[in-house]
Amino acid sequence: MDKLIVEGGYKLKGSLNISGSKNASLPILAASLLTDEPVRISRVPDVSDTNYMLQILSQLGASVERSSGTVRIENADGISSSASYEQVRKMRASICLLGPMLARMKRCTLPLPGGCVIGDRPVDLHVRAVQALGARVRVKGGNLHIEAPNGLVGTTVDMRGDNGPTVLGTDNLMMAAVLARGTTVIESAAREPEVVDLANFLNKMGARIEGAGSRTITVHGVESLHGCEHTVIPDRIEAGTFMVAGAMISEGLTLNRVCREHLKAITEMLLECGHKVEFFNDGESVFVQPGANPRSGKINTAPYPGFPTDMQAQMTALFAITPGISVVRDSIFPQRFMHCSELKRMGANIRVDSGTAVITGVDGLSAAPVMASDLRASAALVLAALAAEGTTEIHRLYHIDRGYEMLDEKLLSIGAHVKRVPDVEAGSVEA
Repeated sequence: MDKLIVEGGYKLKGSLNISGSKNASLPILAASLLTDEPVRISRVPDVSDTNYMLQILSQLGASVERSSGTVRIENADGISSSASYEQVRKMRASICLLGPMLARMKRCTLPLPGGCVIGDRPVDLHVRAVQALGARVRVKGGNLHIEAPNGLVGTTVDMRGDNGPTVLGTDNLMMAAVLARGTTVIESAAREPEVVDLANFLNKMGARIEGAGSRTITVHGVESLHGCEHTVIPDRIEAGTFMVAGAMISEGLTLNRVCREHLKAITEMLLECGHKVEFFNDGESVFVQPGANPRSGKINTAPYPGFPTDMQAQMTALFAITPGISVVRDSIFPQRFMHCSELKRMGANIRVDSGTAVITGVDGLSAAPVMASDLRASAALVLAALAAEGTTEIHRLYHIDRGYEMLDEKLLSIGAHVKRVPDVEAGSVEA
């Protein structure tokens, strides 16, 4: 178990490359199960979540090779239709195995995902979707047992949930429908770029998917899929995190391998708050610099293309040292504010009530030992530590390793003073 030591107050500068998207990679890796031919996927980030997914695929019987960000997967005959709790318990996103396993083998057994620190994320929409395609579902011993012995049949499915469309639910339904008989129409589909990237990958494999990126996706079932090569899109949340770093404490940062279209909501918020954001190289690079007169802001998270819930913690860290009163409301995960108590330990003035944080900017933050509670909360604490006076220790670093590739090395490359060290107190912290 490691912790991150951050010596605050050093201005960031220079440039770095953004990694491939973690949230796009996971369903794409799962989708490799849909063919017995090799697939080659580039820019898969080396983070613990993708490593867990590759381990699961290997344990299911796939041949997996990884080298320098490129993964080659071959799923020949003999792939298991059952994953154990021990295999999938470390990552809720393992639910995206449901669609491809069911489509290819006409049955699957998956443990139900456990609780999540940022709020309730039920799988009922995933189950309802495959039931609409003709699958039979039962729950026994904490496992989902799903089968469709006569195959899946296309139909119209509405994926609307209480908090908007479900990304992984849309992914699962697309992957299940590509080998179904007939046509499946997905209404209230998630529009996120990661869904579009999965659809593009499936189409390269021979699927017939139309409308990805809109609220209605049409999938025309085919008999089989083949191998292909694909490059994962840039990680818009990693890009957004470093954009916030550029606005908080830098002499100017240049981020390469980004997609301007995917960063609209984040860009607009930073501009509204008085910071400098300039794209170049056809939108594949961006320069960010703190504004001379930063202003407070208001955020209400929403499904894409709205402001992403995965960026509200990072913006909260920025607002903590921005003059005036800022408001952050998370309508997707109202409980996702555990980073605020840790930021308050560093001197932030934040009041949280009913899914809304009201942040009154302070002149500066001070170092304190803090504890990460989830992936994006970890990023917020790192940003705060970079801007704080003194040396901050961030415990439970494994959270940030789930979704940020080589974060400490990237920070060092742009002038941060950070160090990853073993956390000798980890045993007592975890207990």
